Amino acid sequence: MSGNITRLNAIAAINAYAPMKQQLNFAETPTRDLFNSNVFSTAVMKDRLPKEVYKSLMRTIEQGEALDITVADVVANAMKDWAIEKGATHYAHVFYPLTGLTAEKHDSFLSPNGGGSAVTEFSGYQLIQGEPDGSSFPTGGIRPTFEARGYTAWDVTSPAYILENPNGTTLCIPTAFVSWTGEALDKKTPVLRSNQALNEQAQRVLRLFGDDDGAMVSSTAGPEQEYFLIDRNFYFARPDLMTAGRTLFGAPSPKGQEFEDHYFGAIPERVLGFMLEAERELYKLGVPVKTRHNEVAPGQYEIAPVYENANVATDHQQILMTTLKRVAPKYGMVCLTHEKPFAGVNGSGKHVNYSLGSASVGNLLEPGDTPHDNERFLVFVVAVVRAISTYAPLLRSVVASAGNDHRLGANEAPPAIISVFLGDQLSDIFAQIRAAGTATSSKKTGTLTLGVDTLPPLPLHAGDRNRTSPFAFTGNKFEFRAVGANQSIAMPITVLNTIIAESLDYMATRLEAAEGDFHTAVQALLKEVLDEHSAVLFDGDGYSEAWHREAAARGLPNLRTTVDALPAFGSPEAVALFEKYNVLSHREVESRLDVKLEQYVKAVNLEAKLTLEMGRTMIWPAAIRHQSQLAVTCANLKAVGYEFDTNTLDKVTELVKLLQDSLTDLETLMEHESDSLLAEAEYACSSLVPQMVSCAVMQMNWKVLWPMICGRCRLIRRCCLLNSCFHSP
Repeated sequence: MSGNITRLNAIAAINAYAPMKQQLNFAETPTRDLFNSNVFSTAVMKDRLPKEVYKSLMRTIEQGEALDITVADVVANAMKDWAIEKGATHYAHVFYPLTGLTAEKHDSFLSPNGGGSAVTEFSGYQLIQGEPDGSSFPTGGIRPTFEARGYTAWDVTSPAYILENPNGTTLCIPTAFVSWTGEALDKKTPVLRSNQALNEQAQRVLRLFGDDDGAMVSSTAGPEQEYFLIDRNFYFARPDLMTAGRTLFGAPSPKGQEFEDHYFGAIPERVLGFMLEAERELYKLGVPVKTRHNEVAPGQYEIAPVYENANVATDHQQILMTTLKRVAPKYGMVCLTHEKPFAGVNGSGKHVNYSLGSASVGNLLEPGDTPHDNERFLVFVVAVVRAISTYAPLLRSVVASAGNDHRLGANEAPPAIISVFLGDQLSDIFAQIRAAGTATSSKKTGTLTLGVDTLPPLPLHAGDRNRTSPFAFTGNKFEFRAVGANQSIAMPITVLNTIIAESLDYMATRLEAAEGDFHTAVQALLKEVLDEHSAVLFDGDGYSEAWHREAAARGLPNLRTTVDALPAFGSPEAVALFEKYNVLSHREVESRLDVKLEQYVKAVNLEAKLTLEMGRTMIWPAAIRHQSQLAVTCANLKAVGYEFDTNTLDKVTELVKLLQDSLTDLETLMEHESDSLLAEAEYACSSLVPQMVSCAVMQMNWKVLWPMICGRCRLIRRCCLLNSCFHSP
């Protein structure tokens, strides 16, 4: 370790780190005053807009009515005045292209008036529509380079906000992004379409139960964001962290996470400072972050908001990731959201808590005190079960990525097998329905006494939770745990909305056509659907090999890789589903499939290039030097007459040759070209990924050769900066 100058310099820089001089003061400005302070919220609109304009916007936002374009000029002027009061010089249409990142096009409020001076202006037309390049983002062939026109369209349901910079502020307007021919080039548009489809079908079911006030039903989401914090000094010393976002070479540290002492542990002071500032910025933007804690792996943390409208939650999730990455450098760290940084280190997910409801009926997945009697609740839950069972491959496809392949099934994430956990209470109710045609009782909540008089009795839930399930009912919502930490939640939300809309359509159609007693028809339908789709229900250990065997016997798909999963997205069944509910056209589906395949191929190729470069310029030279030192030592000892064996030198020589051959094989494999994106993705999955693993394993074998190895992280001294070995910030 003492010979590793890079590491010593990094540690010295960490020790010399000084916190910011200007500290935050939450006593001076409480969080309740910070929240939404930089948002053009409904409260701001009510205060600044004429009453009729405000009411018109609220009907659009809350009831899904068509937007009245005539109010745009009034809204734009009020928005401009508010933004300028907060120091804004520009406005930006913010959209979410198929890169999965956030894009923004900035324009100034300032306009020359021809008399040597200028005015500030922002019209309704400028608010409603922008025109960024529609061909420079991934389009899957929808927009070739010579067809560049694209449009951004104001999304009134997601509030505008102020983005602060030390030198000024910008008014940010969430927008949809479409091509000149009308196809969606973004992730927001399908979310909005799917929410509309969900509302239409949910209303049909609600009318059957007498809830026909017309209040818009929408999905809600609360994504839990996991991430790693790495000290900047270590980060900049690692090409793989900088470029790929994860460790490509390394070995397990002597002390990793085996002591289980990091999860919910005391938050390090510097990390807590970062969290406080990140939360402060998120509060100002109206992101309702609620929870923070240490995650399982060293250097891993979590931040979680409470649930909100799924479209807004999707936008807020992008804001959250951007904010974390923007604030971290202020504290000498870098935020990494890659799903799996290194084998043996817990990966990062984005558990999406999903529900649906309206302002009038509340949460439709709320069971109440007697869920066996709550037929409306049971119909909606069973509709969700049917949706997951019917479209499991499609749901698996939208969480598929090169990064998430490393995580799914790795004993800290749900397996690639999509199943549903219901818990003791619901499982019992559904068992009664299947056995007797109806349920007559519900397992009750209880009280847990702890045997200590000074400790209070605790309310006991009617069922336990299951952290190994990909799709688990958690009391009044479902938790979709397979979403990757680095991905947008837009497409998972879109698919969930769409498949549940189809399932509600099925349930409503059957009940509308039923004759006789409505209660009897409901119970019969519940039993029929549960009998047909019970294979997807599983309450046990999703990590176990036994479950993999049982799932195969049940006929549940196990799509282990992105290449296995993605074809389901472009299947005829998926295309028909999306087109039926006007969520995506056939062309839009094909474009997204092409983009996903292209992103997978690019990610694997990038990591392969990095593996080759690091192996040849960092790992192999260090190995050669060590081999040379051993050889010189052996020759010197032999010259003075010492008898000794050369086992260590022989082993090193063998490893040097194997590493060299492994890197050469990888280089040869990278010269391959395929006729199609799917074939290229299949080749990357079957050839490049295993060979990269082979190179990494070859390097890890060096850990037995202590003279070359860092005493802490067991990595070759030349690059012993493994992120699983970092001192916690």
